[in-house]
Amino acid sequence: MKTLKMIVTGRVQGVGFRYYIYKLALKLDVKGTVRNLDDGSVEIICTTDHHEHFIAEIKRGNGFSRVENIQIESIDPNTIAIKHLNKFTII
Repeated sequence: MKTLKMIVTGRVQGVGFRYYIYKLALKLDVKGTVRNLDDGSVEIICTTDHHEHFIAEIKRGNGFSRVENIQIESIDPNTIAIKHLNKFTII
């Protein structure tokens, strides 16, 4: 299982994007968090075996969003509070 930190840029705030990610995460059994950042981007921290499918669906967006870029980095799951990797939550 991989733990990833993604920063998604584009039109991703104010368009239901976090809720879209939340529903997608539940569907794909992804654990982690999604939150808006002050610069207008969205941060996703997740643990999943389905990262390729999850990323592909993030790029598609929800019809209202427009994803311009996804910066992805692999991270050590021990650097994140364990409670955030038990389910998927919107912060």
